[in-house]
Amino acid sequence: MSQPHLFQPKTFGGITLKNRIVISPMCQYSAIDGMANDWHLVHLGKFAQGGAGAVMAEATAVTAEGRITHGDLGLWHDGQIAPLKRIATVIKDNGAVPAIQLAHAGRKASMQRPWFGNAALDDADRARGDLPWQVVAPSAIPMDDGWLMPHELSETELKELREQWRLATLRAVEAGYEFLELHCAHGYLLHEFLSPLSNRRTDGYGGDRAARMRYPLEILDTVRAAWPDHLPLSVRISSVDGIDGGIELADSVAFAREAKARGADIIDCTSGGLMGSATAARVPRGYGFQVPFAQQIRREADIATMAVGLILHPQQAEDVLAQGSADLIAIGREALFDPNWPLHARMALGVQTGATFEGWPEQYGWWLERREPGLRKLEGPALPFRKR
Repeated sequence: MSQPHLFQPKTFGGITLKNRIVISPMCQYSAIDGMANDWHLVHLGKFAQGGAGAVMAEATAVTAEGRITHGDLGLWHDGQIAPLKRIATVIKDNGAVPAIQLAHAGRKASMQRPWFGNAALDDADRARGDLPWQVVAPSAIPMDDGWLMPHELSETELKELREQWRLATLRAVEAGYEFLELHCAHGYLLHEFLSPLSNRRTDGYGGDRAARMRYPLEILDTVRAAWPDHLPLSVRISSVDGIDGGIELADSVAFAREAKARGADIIDCTSGGLMGSATAARVPRGYGFQVPFAQQIRREADIATMAVGLILHPQQAEDVLAQGSADLIAIGREALFDPNWPLHARMALGVQTGATFEGWPEQYGWWLERREPGLRKLEGPALPFRKR
């Protein structure tokens, strides 16, 4: 039987993922002063143990002002390298490619942690010590009523910010990451430049599509120049805004073509987020609802794509790849539900050629394999986790 697409290795430059499963960057809002801690180590390390091909650290701010919340990770100074390096080492030692997403939240910075309201900071947040800071954006347009008015970035400030992206990229290299993603989605700074709804500039960085793409592409050039040539670079985009007058799929295809020309290897195809939280996509949601974006961008821009969004079941992921809709599958909240999703997918798709728990960490598989006969007598051939 041929190997399922989901478990075929994939090479980008000098890096090979052992399978097509990438754990999406999922913000934990649990850092202090941008520093990774034991929560992040356990959170990301268990996904590597769970069999993913790559594990991506959450949106990591290139400046302190570029954090979404006070709890975001950062790489704006050298002291933040060591704890992230510890995590990258654990991920790699457990068989996955360590990946990281660099980001700047733009006008959606200085907001509440989700469990405190997921909105603009208020008096309760101030009482906890979470004080607001000045946010920046392409144009002085707040995200929504009641949100902070952003400062419109000058061209001098844009140049200074490019340097912060460069330095953060070099720190990611020093920390041992081998797969980098540039965050241009979900209403954060680079997405704000791309969307005509948030970019009303009248200089060379605003106006028509080419002008709106200019700054994100300059950041891509900056990052690509600092990132080793043999390591893959992904760009996460909101394929559509889902709002009248916003980004449409044709815009994203054009951006993907330009990104490829500048050295991007992968387009990570999500959507929405320009207004409201990152998860507030103005697109009808259903199983694999963003897969068509990955499919069209892959076909029309001739670049590898990553599909993400309510991909829950192994056969569903396998079908996406088999149909040529994407090259990689990003698993997010389903991995929170089941950190061993890739290992369970191996079982569901019949990858094993011998022992039932082939491919599992030896420390787990040895014991589980010896438990299996007794469970089969009790429960029959289909164990509960195989039914999901």
